[in-house]
Amino acid sequence: MNKNTQVIVKDLGLMDYKTCWDYQEVLFNEIVTQKTNNRNLIEAEQQPTKNYLLLVEHPHVYTLGKSGNENNLLVNELQLKEKEATYYKINRGGDITYHGPGQLVVYPILDLDNFFTDIHKYLRLLEETVILTLNEYNILAERSEGETGVWIEPNVNNKARKICAMGVKCSRWVTMHGLALNVNANLSYFNNIVPCGIVNKSVTSIHSELGKEQNIAEVKNKIKKHFANLFKATLVN
Repeated sequence: MNKNTQVIVKDLGLMDYKTCWDYQEVLFNEIVTQKTNNRNLIEAEQQPTKNYLLLVEHPHVYTLGKSGNENNLLVNELQLKEKEATYYKINRGGDITYHGPGQLVVYPILDLDNFFTDIHKYLRLLEETVILTLNEYNILAERSEGETGVWIEPNVNNKARKICAMGVKCSRWVTMHGLALNVNANLSYFNNIVPCGIVNKSVTSIHSELGKEQNIAEVKNKIKKHFANLFKATLVN
């Protein structure tokens, strides 16, 4: 069966975290089901699996990955309510992170059998998508050894700051969850957690680095362009 490198792009605007998580699960399960069904068919009858790229912003929310430490949430239930924020324990890797308005969240729901079956390559290409996007804003972004995500000055004492967090799930080579790039996000919300469980390193945003608010639609277009090039994918709306 031919590999399907077409990726359906869905811009979901501002969407409740749980609603979006449920939607991810629907798409993820559809792909897994198709893969399972294909195993019982001769090659000529097999149907190609679909791939999706979801772009979204969420209302204020904190999410804790499977390996995360609940103590990294520094506020209680009442304080969450005061901040109009919600909190979920979820089925991705990584520790705790924040999502909110002004932050671009990207969820690739891909059948990696259509591209390559290498989770480390997948994570590095997601990072590279963000690094190349930030380069277009003259922001020198890098990886930090032993830590996922995208950083600025990761090796400079007291200056290392994270601009993009990542946490994924991959089962049967189908992915979900993804990355969160701070564009115009309210960074004060990160004060309520130990971001990604990493102490003594701060967070930043494109707005914070450049000193002015950014057009998030423009950032989305740059992300899509670099994602398509790196994954050798054809994006369709």
